[in-house]
Amino acid sequence: MKIRPLNDRILVKRIESETTTSGGIIIPDSAKEKPAEGKIIAVGAGRLNDKGERVALEVKVGDAVLFSKYGGTDVKIDGEEYLIMREDDILGVVEA
Repeated sequence: MKIRPLNDRILVKRIESETTTSGGIIIPDSAKEKPAEGKIIAVGAGRLNDKGERVALEVKVGDAVLFSKYGGTDVKIDGEEYLIMREDDILGVVEA
């Protein structure tokens, strides 16, 4: 199934965090927090401004992003977990 987000919404797949600390301690699943980093899978066309003109998004497919901890809506598509969020929920783009 393919999903195309509408307006300024973005489809993000979480990037899993490390399971061990730098000291070698293994973190159990019950103690892990949901990662606040992900990769953009799909983007909408952009939002409409007051004049009715389409404003393009600043992010693009493939960008690694940081987002607010409680931002977005969890969805499950073909057994995979994703987030659908607005561009405003994204805090920044991770540049390599």
